[in-house]
Amino acid sequence: MTENWTADRIPDLSGRVYVVTGANSGLGLATTRELARRGGHVVLAVRDEEKGRRAARDIAAAVPGARLEVRRIDLADLDSVRDFAGKLRADHPRIDVLVNNAGVMAPPRTLSAQGHELQFAANHLGHFALTGLLLDRLAAGRDPRVVTVSSLEHRRGRIAFDDIDGERRYSPMGFYRQAKLANTVFGHELHRRLTGAGSPVRSILGHPGYTATNLQTSTPVALVRLVFGRILGPLLAQAPETGALPQLYAATAPDAEGGALYGPGGPGELRGAPRRVAYAPAATDPETGRRLWELSERLTDVRYSLV
Repeated sequence: MTENWTADRIPDLSGRVYVVTGANSGLGLATTRELARRGGHVVLAVRDEEKGRRAARDIAAAVPGARLEVRRIDLADLDSVRDFAGKLRADHPRIDVLVNNAGVMAPPRTLSAQGHELQFAANHLGHFALTGLLLDRLAAGRDPRVVTVSSLEHRRGRIAFDDIDGERRYSPMGFYRQAKLANTVFGHELHRRLTGAGSPVRSILGHPGYTATNLQTSTPVALVRLVFGRILGPLLAQAPETGALPQLYAATAPDAEGGALYGPGGPGELRGAPRRVAYAPAATDPETGRRLWELSERLTDVRYSLV
């Protein structure tokens, strides 16, 4: 039951291995802290190792005996994703939960190392590749899960398959919504494929509602920074510790359901305790799922072993 669920209801996680992308700040930091508090061994997968080490020191000061390791990954660079996955596989024969949390929001049009639009690359393609590269380690885990962090903005998104990198037309928020819809389509399609293959791994999604993180305040687009970070944020946004509850529920609750999307239970799903919420229709469309999956395989050169 999700009613009035808080982090105090997370069960004992001793002996379990968690990987959290974007773990040094915001939702990722809040998620990592609670997983460590309950005894989980957490890999902080971060782009800036110094910020990751600083976050680990802060968590260790608050949670004596916390089991943490910091590893570098740049999700916008598929070479970095492969390097991270290879080293992690060498050190961990099993992974229990992967939390695909890291994200980029509303930059000017920028291309990744492989030439893809940055938000689609970092938010979706990097996580698609990482999940595929770690899937056998997850299948060896205990109650294994892939938790993908969605957004309310996925409901306003569309995937421009004919202009996926914004060469013809680009808007920072439009392509953020595309990336978050892609995350959501991926999580749902992954659930469908895992279930069809009889895999023990569950794909579950969470979204944080309206949460005050540096995602809004660090975007280089001044208007987005002003509206979301400085005007609406102080009035409406909840703290990261509360915003992280849906993804923590997805990652830890024994009764979290495969294929479900969890978000805040308050009005408009902006804030509140987690509950199961509805997908946008586009996120569960089988044809969209198939097209995105095939495109992602082609762009990442990662194919999932689901047989």
